[in-house]
Amino acid sequence: MCQSCGKGHKDLHVDLKQIKLKEKIDAYRGEAGSLIPVLQEAQDIYGYLPEETMKMVAKEMKIPVAEVFGVATFYSQFRFTPTGRNVIRVCMGTACHVRGGLKVLKALERELDIKAGETTGDGKFTLETVACIGACGLAPVISINNKVFGNLTSEMVPGILEKFE
Repeated sequence: MCQSCGKGHKDLHVDLKQIKLKEKIDAYRGEAGSLIPVLQEAQDIYGYLPEETMKMVAKEMKIPVAEVFGVATFYSQFRFTPTGRNVIRVCMGTACHVRGGLKVLKALERELDIKAGETTGDGKFTLETVACIGACGLAPVISINNKVFGNLTSEMVPGILEKFE
């Protein structure tokens, strides 16, 4: 049912995200080296890079699908599955590792019943490890939706997660 007029329209499916992405592609059209920025824009719009979106990027930019997939899979910044509403990043840098970062990671994995790189079944949390958050003086550190929590112990994990349920 159409939100505007209340009528049913056959074969009228407007994907607003697709329209927004096409606008971004048009802004980069003809610029050398624009594939990575376009893929970044696509990921910002969708939250990840669905296969159909990468095919659309290839078609719109007139480049081979294999090139789009090759670039997207080469760079670790790109995701191919949806993320949870809350993205947890666990610092595994030297300071965090030495001060118990692995114990914090294991506590998160236990509490969420997932491993690093996975998303909970209810879509609430995605758990990732990162090389460094940049808050070494607060080690061990995690960030949830870019909010940093430092000087952690594994015992603090349940209380922190409660704030995001």
